[in-house]
Amino acid sequence: MKKKDEYRIVEKELTRFLQANGLRKTPERYAILKEIYCHHGHFNVEALYDSMIRKKYRVSKATVYNTIEILIACGLVRRHHFDESQAYYEKSYFDSQHDHLLLDEGEVIEFCDPRIELIKKELEKTNGVEIYRHSLLFYGRKKNNHS
Repeated sequence: MKKKDEYRIVEKELTRFLQANGLRKTPERYAILKEIYCHHGHFNVEALYDSMIRKKYRVSKATVYNTIEILIACGLVRRHHFDESQAYYEKSYFDSQHDHLLLDEGEVIEFCDPRIELIKKELEKTNGVEIYRHSLLFYGRKKNNHS
């Protein structure tokens, strides 16, 4: 699917959410959504805000923070707390479930292992629950190959 088509889909999702919740459909909200869906990987609000200012968007940092919360609520963005200092975000509408490995150097590696889905299904069966979301984070460091 082309980026333009992806954006049209998420734009419609945002419009639906805003209308259903009596929220205004501002150009800034759509600009933030577009910037996020053009971005690859994880980002923090500061980096997103700085990128938008460099591109001459007229948005305040408060607008970016508030819009991120709206995008999380409507399922278009996912928040992560990889460390205690700040939150990181990623687009989530087209992304399949995946997990993360955070290296001491700050690098985030995404991975998907089908065994995790098997564990999820077993937990659901054993406990009589439906798991609708999960988060798995491993912490590590690169090995020194000279040892």
